[in-house]
Amino acid sequence: MRLRPVRASSAILLASALALAGCASVDVFSERYLGVPAVAPTAPASVEVLRKEPRRPHVQLGEVVASPSDGATTDEIELALKTEAAKLGADAAVVVQDRTRRIGTSVSGTWWVRYHRPILARQIVAVAIRYEGK
Repeated sequence: MRLRPVRASSAILLASALALAGCASVDVFSERYLGVPAVAPTAPASVEVLRKEPRRPHVQLGEVVASPSDGATTDEIELALKTEAAKLGADAAVVVQDRTRRIGTSVSGTWWVRYHRPILARQIVAVAIRYEGK
């Protein structure tokens, strides 16, 4: 069996596809609530992402805030939320806000004529919770 050499155009196409796939990102950070005792981190795979508060008794540990780029998928956003909530020791992350908000203003033009344009970004806020009685 004889192998054929890879064409340069195929290699360039593959490299550009991989480069574009890596452009989406999710900036995420968390803040532990004051007075909440620190608990051991959990595994990100065990953290649930919920859309409403569970009825099961739980303790609120803190907030996780994610700011995804335009190309970020739902799976990438959820993975970022799970990973950051796991650092707080959470069993679940309850999404309480998902909206586009103004994060700044772009100013352009001359000294005499100024143009102001809002800079908008998506922001997702989740409350990290730990179930009681574990």
